[in-house]
Amino acid sequence: MSIHANDSPTRRQFLLRLGLLGGAVIAGAPSFGLGAEETDREIFDRIMRWAADAKLLRKPVGDTMVALGEHLLGTPYVAHSLEEPGEEHLVVNLRGFDCLTLVENCLSLARCLSAGKVSFDDFQAQLTRIRYAGGAIAGYTSRLHYFTDWMADNARKGVVRDVTLALGGEQYTKTIDFMTTHRASYRQLDNDAAVATIKEAETRLSGGALYRVPRAKISAILGYLRDGDVIGAVTSMEGMDISHTGMVIRKDGVAKFLHAPLSGGAVTISAGSLAEYAHGIKSLTGIVVGRPLAVTG
Repeated sequence: MSIHANDSPTRRQFLLRLGLLGGAVIAGAPSFGLGAEETDREIFDRIMRWAADAKLLRKPVGDTMVALGEHLLGTPYVAHSLEEPGEEHLVVNLRGFDCLTLVENCLSLARCLSAGKVSFDDFQAQLTRIRYAGGAIAGYTSRLHYFTDWMADNARKGVVRDVTLALGGEQYTKTIDFMTTHRASYRQLDNDAAVATIKEAETRLSGGALYRVPRAKISAILGYLRDGDVIGAVTSMEGMDISHTGMVIRKDGVAKFLHAPLSGGAVTISAGSLAEYAHGIKSLTGIVVGRPLAVTG
C-alpha cells in the first residue's frame, strides 16, 4: 500500500475510522498453517514444494499469483514488518503481511516459478527488484514508499504494465506529501537529507499525470480484469495517493479482491466483487490497475 513502510498511528487511526480496510469477509479457511518456529527460508522451501506439487512451474505470473494468494489465505496481517533496526536492507517476512508486502511476495514468488528459478537467492533478487527503485537498495529513500512510484518504477523494469488508462482511467490532480507532513511517524526521516529526498519524490508525483478508474466505473471494467492484476485503492485522504493494495482473483466468473486487510487481520478474499468492495469504502475515489508481465531473460 502507499507509504506501506511505516504503518503509523496517524495512518492506522484514519483507516480504522473510515473503515477503509473493512468490508471484506474471509472466503475460505486458512490453508497455510504457519508454524511459529519456522524460519522464512523454511516457509519459502515449503511453498516451493507445494507449488511444484500444484504444477505451478512455468505458469503465467498472474495465474500463479492468485494460486499463491489462495494458499496464503488466513496468514496474519503484520504491520511494520519492513521496519527492522539498522541500515536499510532487504527484509524477508513470509510469516505475515501488510497489504503491499502480500502483493510483493506473491509477485516475487510467482516470477520465480514462472522463470523456473526457485532458489531462495532467486526469490530475494526478485523481491529486491520489485521493492526498490531501479531494483537496487540505496538506503531508506530507495524503497518505493508511494504506490504511484511503485507502479511506475515496476512498469519501467518490465514487472507490470499500468493498464489504468487503457481501462478507461481518468486524470486527476492531487498533492502527495503524507510522509513529509507526518515526518515524526518515520524514524528514518530523522535527518533533513532523507526528508529532502522524499520531498523531491513527492513533488515529482504531485506534478505528474495521475490516473484512476473512478469508483462509479469500476463495475463496468470487471470483465476486463485478469487474475493477478494488482489493484491500488486511490484515496481521498489528504496527502496520500493509494491507501490499500491487493490483487484480482476471479471466482465463478466474478472478479473479487484478494488482499491483507488491517481490520480483518489476515489474508482474505472479498465476499462480493471488487466493485462491491470498492463501493463499501467511503474514502475510495477509484482504483489503479497493474498487470503482471511475463518474465523475460
